[in-house]
Amino acid sequence: MGAADNTLPPGLPAPELLEGRLWVDGCFDFFHHGHAGAVVQARQLGDELYVGVHSDEAILENKGPTVMNLKERLLATDACRWVTKSVSYAPYVTQLDWISHFGCKYVVHGDDITSDSSGEDCYRFVKAAGRFKVVKRTPAISTTDLVGRMLLCTRGHFIRSLEKALAGEEGPGTDAEREANGRAMTERIRLYATDETAKRPGADVWFWGSQSGFKELFKGVGPRPGQRVVYVDGGFDLFSSGHIQFLRLVTEAEEELARKDGWYSEQAVNERKGKGADYGPVFVVAGVHDDEVINQWKGVNYPIMNIFERGLCVLQCRYIHAVVFGAPFTPTKSYLTSLPWGTPDAVYHGPTSFMPFTDDVYTDPKEMGIYREIGHHEFENVNAGTIVQRIMRSRDLYEARQKAKGMKADLEAAHKQRELLEEEQKRKEAAR
Repeated sequence: MGAADNTLPPGLPAPELLEGRLWVDGCFDFFHHGHAGAVVQARQLGDELYVGVHSDEAILENKGPTVMNLKERLLATDACRWVTKSVSYAPYVTQLDWISHFGCKYVVHGDDITSDSSGEDCYRFVKAAGRFKVVKRTPAISTTDLVGRMLLCTRGHFIRSLEKALAGEEGPGTDAEREANGRAMTERIRLYATDETAKRPGADVWFWGSQSGFKELFKGVGPRPGQRVVYVDGGFDLFSSGHIQFLRLVTEAEEELARKDGWYSEQAVNERKGKGADYGPVFVVAGVHDDEVINQWKGVNYPIMNIFERGLCVLQCRYIHAVVFGAPFTPTKSYLTSLPWGTPDAVYHGPTSFMPFTDDVYTDPKEMGIYREIGHHEFENVNAGTIVQRIMRSRDLYEARQKAKGMKADLEAAHKQRELLEEEQKRKEAAR
């Protein structure tokens, strides 16, 4: 397969187009819950989901500079629970021969218009061929929005109490608007907590409060027989390649332990399959800190994403099986021993800390003999702070991108209005 030129080798036999294999493509710059929202909706429409990821060069030409490079963006799409396969160097303007080569009959995209550098619809060819499906765009979030938060240092996105926000007791607007927003937020958490099919419950979701203790929001699959329960915690702001690689290495470390204990022996695998289906050896619980806690340590306008947004990013990750919203910054013995899944077999921490502090917050897990560290890795220094630094180093470029995005938005809105008018005209003609 060609890479830089986005071409396919000639002379290949025509592939079989599979109704259940769908295609999604995009930039996926610091993969956020808005991207995940499109992906999970697409996955609900079929049995497999292939995700095309554009090159840095194609994005620069058509949209502007990327924040994350291609390798980092691929790591993120690969980690999404609902993605079957990631495909690099996907053309910016979606081509029929490209998606057909991978056996994908339909392309799925949000109900907004994406245009190329010339202002034309990137999906014009698949639309003309009747191979395009539409899902709803995730409201109030985009890469452009997040870059704006960094450049302007805004703090209006913070949430004081997620539990109260979901109950409609906190947030802007009237009582009715807060209640409606709370219901919508709750439904989005439920959707992101689904399993790899995007149709069944998957991850457990809980709240924790220093006064109220643990409260269940959604019940997932839970730990399965023989699985070790491990705990990780953090801010997970902008859910970057540093977080993802850490979680992947936690899973790999547990898989290596399980391999030594015979988890992958033929007999053990057959026993699990005989009871329903095979599964991995680890159940990973992620504690996500409140906005106030992160801001106390990081200052400025951190976290860039609020706890709801960060929680969604963590929930969509295939390496996570449960999320605790509002987890304490210091995982004490009393907290760990009261976890709904029992005292964890291990508490993992990465090679770098997300927030500067002098006291060792992992004293209790160490005394309990369950503390484990993940060693140095390629993406260990990629976190919210370094991403903001990338933005600030190229501030002029990103401010130009923001302005260009605003002008493109007008053009894309015009495209959308035209499509709506054309659809209305077709309905009128059909009714005659």
